[in-house]
Amino acid sequence: MELGNGWSLNKVGQLYKIYYFDDFQEAMNFANRIAEVSEQERHHPDLKITWGKCEVEMWTHKINDLTESDFILAAKIEALSGKS
Repeated sequence: MELGNGWSLNKVGQLYKIYYFDDFQEAMNFANRIAEVSEQERHHPDLKITWGKCEVEMWTHKINDLTESDFILAAKIEALSGKS
């Protein structure tokens, strides 16, 4: 499956993307929207929020690899960003 839009694989083969914002609050608001979708999907990425950015890292922990669910959630996160 191919996602594009700035998503890549990190050194250990996890889906990875950094989203940039104008301040900390926007990054936190985005992370909270990701949390809502993740709960609905029952699939949870790792998030790192710092001033002006939210880093998303995702893989299926149970098998320590990527599955279709990772790509589906990445596409939903991308839609939340308004940049898809």
